[in-house]
Amino acid sequence: MGCDGGTIPKRHELVKGPKKVEKVDKDAELVAQWNYCTLSQEILRRPIVACELGRLYNKDAVIEFLLDKSSEKALGKAASHIKSIKNVTELRLSDNPAWEGDKGNTKGDKHDDLQRARFICPVVGLEMNGRHRFCFLRCCGCVFSERALKEIKAEVCHTCGAAFQEDDVVVLNGTKEDVETLKGRMEERRLRAKLEKKAKKPKAAESVSKPGVSEEFPGPSKTKTGKPEEASLDSREKKAGSAPRSAAANGSSSGKVGKPLGGPPKRSIADSEESEAYKSLFTTHSSAKRSKEESAHWVTHTSYCF
Repeated sequence: MGCDGGTIPKRHELVKGPKKVEKVDKDAELVAQWNYCTLSQEILRRPIVACELGRLYNKDAVIEFLLDKSSEKALGKAASHIKSIKNVTELRLSDNPAWEGDKGNTKGDKHDDLQRARFICPVVGLEMNGRHRFCFLRCCGCVFSERALKEIKAEVCHTCGAAFQEDDVVVLNGTKEDVETLKGRMEERRLRAKLEKKAKKPKAAESVSKPGVSEEFPGPSKTKTGKPEEASLDSREKKAGSAPRSAAANGSSSGKVGKPLGGPPKRSIADSEESEAYKSLFTTHSSAKRSKEESAHWVTHTSYCF
């Protein structure tokens, strides 16, 4: 049966050759990377975050993934390296004033320009559509083109002024070589954080196991809150008051009255050069030294009624 009626079959109809490799449309691939979330495959909307490998996500999709880590999700492998919300950075994106979105194509009779992007570089003005390499800083989350880094070399961010290092620069949707480099940096960073965390634990255990150290060196709650000058003055007064007491105690024990430690020797008023009227006011004057018969009664205090 077949081949009747004057039909002539051709070679490609009779011989089956190898299938042609289907090529991915580059424009469609760029649109999927730069306009859709890697985890949920939904359109990117603020707040937008990026992981340490340079992939773009919706923040709510990342939070849902961290709360529900079920094995049924097929797209969970794209975010398997995200262990907590600290592993992603919220991006500060600059809007493109020439982007209209879907407002101009409500009827479906207008051509959508896939080269037009929602965000641009705030320094150079390039559109973030995948045709140009873009990067962000882990320290602040600012996004700008790689050309801005090369043309304007600085150690601070071009938009917010935050200081950054070379390890803080992460390429967005980079090549396989870029992803491998970023993966190595991510592993080194996490290993360093684990070692620092382990080093802190023995120190905390030693401080708990040795309570005597804290008693010898009291903290701010046990120390005196007074001023250092007041404390020094009080200590000097105590030392000055204790010195004459100790001298008096030594003199009484030996039965001899010792001389004062400091100060000039006392002089009697009788030996002074003052007038006699002034000297008579004191009991050491000769007029005050009377016999019992000449002295007045104690009721009439110094009445001098003889």
